[in-house]
Amino acid sequence: MKSISLLLLKLLFLGLGFVAGDDHQFSYSGFSNTNLTLDGTASVTPNGLLELTNGTILGKGHAIYPTPLRFHNSSDGTVQSFSFLFVFAIISLYNDLSSNGMAMFIAPSKNFTTAMPVQFLGLLNNQNNGNQTNHIFAVELDTFKNMEFQDINDNHIGIDINSLRSMQSHDAGFYHDENGTFQGLGLDSQEAMQVWVDYHREKTQINVTMAPLGMAKPTRPTVSANSDLSTVLTDLVGCTRELGEDQAA
Repeated sequence: MKSISLLLLKLLFLGLGFVAGDDHQFSYSGFSNTNLTLDGTASVTPNGLLELTNGTILGKGHAIYPTPLRFHNSSDGTVQSFSFLFVFAIISLYNDLSSNGMAMFIAPSKNFTTAMPVQFLGLLNNQNNGNQTNHIFAVELDTFKNMEFQDINDNHIGIDINSLRSMQSHDAGFYHDENGTFQGLGLDSQEAMQVWVDYHREKTQINVTMAPLGMAKPTRPTVSANSDLSTVLTDLVGCTRELGEDQAA
């Protein structure tokens, strides 16, 4: 990555949807007049986009769904199946330069004052990274290769549980339904992209699927992992959020 004194980058969410069982769901096709809890550099632009970062050095921003959501099934205590769909774009003023990216996550607390930017994505810090007591599930869209987390490259999507060291990761992109070939996508291409996050309770399987905006959801996920989120997410509630960070490069 080239050295530059200041990286101006905007992390934008264009839309967001969530469904868990029959009782819990929400959808945003824009963010004007919404009641999301914003902190740090996060804001809603006049045209209704959710802007997580604004170019501030070492800035981090969170957008938090304001009402805690119940993920556990009341009858047996397991985490029920759920799905997220969001549309995002990473916009940089410099070609071929980006920061560490963003993540969709579920966590038990709204307090991220001790979370660090840069490789920690405003989610964890160097003291609690990897702790099972974090009770955090995240899907990262990472545009920087961090060796300490064993990142595969500087353009990947990863499934994270309690740590920024992904349990599974894959090049950003999608598999064509017609012939099964993989088509890469550049996270810092400034193009809008879709991401689907699906958790299947019976299979304890997490699937994450990417595609360009306007394409139907591909049949084959971009990356998958097996994990029983009943042992990860808190017994009572979880909160869904999005975050991002800027850094000096």
